[in-house]
Amino acid sequence: MAALLEAITVKRKMYFEFENTPYYCMDAEVSTPTARGGQTLVRLKMRNLLTRAVFDKTFKAGERFKEPDLELVEASYLYSDGEGSHFMDQESFETHTLSGEMIGNALEYLVEGTILQLHKFNGNPIGLLMPEKVELTVTYTEPGARGDTSGNVTKLARLETGLEIKAPLYIQEGEKVKVYTETGEFAGRA
Repeated sequence: MAALLEAITVKRKMYFEFENTPYYCMDAEVSTPTARGGQTLVRLKMRNLLTRAVFDKTFKAGERFKEPDLELVEASYLYSDGEGSHFMDQESFETHTLSGEMIGNALEYLVEGTILQLHKFNGNPIGLLMPEKVELTVTYTEPGARGDTSGNVTKLARLETGLEIKAPLYIQEGEKVKVYTETGEFAGRA
């Protein structure tokens, strides 16, 4: 049997199972009562890993959760079509298909062959764990205006996936740049 976690031990960035669904803890706040006999409460900001919904819920400190049967496997992005996006498990070489809801905006950062982490719950793929940064090629950018070098001046750059970011003036077409997957911001030259 899987180990049980008490609500008071759940911390930020932990995974737990509640009502047979895996959750990711985004934030945890413990409120201890000042009156005797009051119960300690734990308020969790949590993300449902199946639906991607985020919400707050308050639990009693002693409530218990199971550890979810979550597994992270290395996979490479193959392609997307009408059925969804296809990924190949790097160990078993199985192909997994994820729907658009499961991957969210990840396609803006994925090119064929990108290696990333695939989340599996009870052996079934449920989502992706994107790397912090990805390298993409700039396909279009406006030329920087001469003399426009004061401060933090940026210009629009379109990347090979269609994602548009604000990049510094010195970035040219054909260059590879690093982009943060969480915010979609320029992270530097590759």
